[in-house]
Parts: sequence; structure tokens; C-alpha cells
Amino acid sequence: MPLSPDPPRLRAILAHLDRQIADNETSTVYLRLQRDAIRDALALAERQPPRRPQRQPKGAGPLPDFTPPSVKSGYVVQQKRTPTGPEPVLIHMADCTMIEGTSHPIRADEARAALAGPNIAACQFCRPNTELGIDLA
Repeated sequence: MPLSPDPPRLRAILAHLDRQIADNETSTVYLRLQRDAIRDALALAERQPPRRPQRQPKGAGPLPDFTPPSVKSGYVVQQKRTPTGPEPVLIHMADCTMIEGTSHPIRADEARAALAGPNIAACQFCRPNTELGIDLA
């Protein structure tokens, strides 16, 4: 295709092409870096022997239809609200089955400090005060 012999027009075309090259250079560099990373990963994958899945010995899996109980550790504070007003606040072990109402997890130091106060009691079922080492009974 013959080009125009007009120098201003040729300069405008050249400037446009230079801008296009500069605008696409970033994309080109990114794509080349991605291509090189894929080539490196492919070369590494082809050098390593294929992995075979490990077989578990017979009977090593979990028992059917048996899920072990979740073990929660820590302490919770519970306050039940009733129509006549809130009941006394109790501190429980986190896995206590006697927790009723809303409970909030607390740290051991918070439970220890709460049980030192006169308005908060320890659950008589799970006895967190014994676990915390402040059993006075």
C-alpha cells in the first residue's frame, strides 16, 4: 500500500503508531511474564514424578455414622432474661450442657475476675471455679 508523500501526515501517522506501541507495551510485558511463569511451572511439573494417592490401611478411616463430639474449651458467661427481669449471671465451662439462654465466650482471666465479684456465680454442674483453681468450697 503506497503511503502519502505528505510529511505532516506521515508524522501524524508515525506519532499515532508510537503511542499505540507504548500503550500496548505494558500489556505485552505482563503477558510475557505470565507466559514465562507458566513455562517454568510446566517444566517443573514434567520433571517431578506423578504423585500416587496414599491408600489408608483397612479400618483406618472414621467409623461409619459416627462423628466425634466437638471439644470446646474455655469459659462462657450466661445471663438469662425472664419476664420478671434478668436472672443472676453464671459462668460455665464452654462445653457445659446446662447453658441456657444467650452465652458469650470469655477468657480464663475474665472468668476468674468475674467469679471474684459478689454478683456472679459459678455453674454448680460444670464447676468452672474448680478448673480455674479458685474453688473455695
